[in-house]
Amino acid sequence: MEEKPAPPHAAGDVTEHVGYRLKRAAAALRGAMDKALREHDLTVPQYACLELLDERPGISGSELARGTFVTRQSSSVVLRGLQDAGLVTRPAAADHGRALPVHLTGEGRRRLAAARSAVYAVERRMIAAIPSHRLAGLLADLDRMATALDGQA
Repeated sequence: MEEKPAPPHAAGDVTEHVGYRLKRAAAALRGAMDKALREHDLTVPQYACLELLDERPGISGSELARGTFVTRQSSSVVLRGLQDAGLVTRPAAADHGRALPVHLTGEGRRRLAAARSAVYAVERRMIAAIPSHRLAGLLADLDRMATALDGQA
């Protein structure tokens, strides 16, 4: 019989592993965001695109995909939906190169502002569950974990 490898840290079962807990927290956040955004007729990927476009107007679809952690193909589908809803614009042809810059419309900015309030309420509820003096450390730890895994399959 094959021997089990040693776990990465002391854990009674799989539910005590860091990866499991991160996935559970991410799933809870996604569910709460889905519910909050439904009232604004947006999905989480659409909201993420609107947020990034608000911060970086005119970025390309490829940059948008990287910034929202999805594939270029998924980003194209999300952008097409946002464009059809009148929330973003992008030219039919590029002025230079191949990149088509994407911009929020007035309606896109309005919808983002309303949705942002709902999403921020979700985040406030989430972080209220931890002592405020631990937030900076948590954020730093999450960044270190992501950095440790970047570039590894």
